Amino acid sequence: MCQDCGCSEVGPIQIGYEHHVHIPEQPSQLQTESKPDLMEPLPRRLEIQTNLLSQNDRIAAQNRSFFDAQCWQVINILSAPGSGKTALIERLVKDCRDRWQIGVIVGDLATDNDAQRLEKAGTTAVHITTGNACHLEAGMIAKAVERLPKAQWDLLIIENVGNLVCPAAFDLGEHLRVVLLSVTEGEDKPLKYPTMFKSAQVVIVNKADIADAVGWDRESAIANIQKIAPQATIFEVSARTGEGMEHWYAYLDNGIQQAQISQLSQTSNLRLEYGKNILKR
Repeated sequence: MCQDCGCSEVGPIQIGYEHHVHIPEQPSQLQTESKPDLMEPLPRRLEIQTNLLSQNDRIAAQNRSFFDAQCWQVINILSAPGSGKTALIERLVKDCRDRWQIGVIVGDLATDNDAQRLEKAGTTAVHITTGNACHLEAGMIAKAVERLPKAQWDLLIIENVGNLVCPAAFDLGEHLRVVLLSVTEGEDKPLKYPTMFKSAQVVIVNKADIADAVGWDRESAIANIQKIAPQATIFEVSARTGEGMEHWYAYLDNGIQQAQISQLSQTSNLRLEYGKNILKR
């Protein structure tokens, strides 16, 4: 897994901008265990990887429970570099900042350029510099959430590191996993990276405004997505022009409302149970 792409040599992880407090340069338990000796027998390496993912899944479950309790809808956006993740989020923030309270967590190997760009668009962004790590982990998200201002977020967007391999294995506690594919990447991308697309609830085809110019074969692309990820809802958009974005927003709005209804229902049930206990006394 990650030892094959080089991210096992994890550098210092920083959460926040340069002028913020830095996370100490001491590897977390997750980071320590993600550096197996490549000369170890394969069963030992697999055991370490399994332990790493198991610990990550436990933290992800804690994250999700927290998000549910706060009534936040959390989405994890993944793609190859250059697909337009930041542009998509920037467009969403500009179009919907009066509709929802939106927070963003941005993961990048280096620089906080994307986070600053999104803050200029009108949102609050917490930046995670991952060093050599090619994916975000649930523990990083837990720490980043602590740096978010205390607010009732309707939507928390996680922009993962640009990579179509390693991030697929790491649950962050999100409610919705979104994989972004741009028309410049080729219609067979889902066939080349099936694990990532199989994990998606939503696939967004971006840069639709230049589809004709690059010779995009829409029919073939949609067929490939549906073959690998039949469970995924597909949106075709242009983050640059806004084409198709309202359909995406309507889908998100439904998820946000469902999260709020679910939390209200749980609160009502707790109050009802409390009332019953009082009457029994």
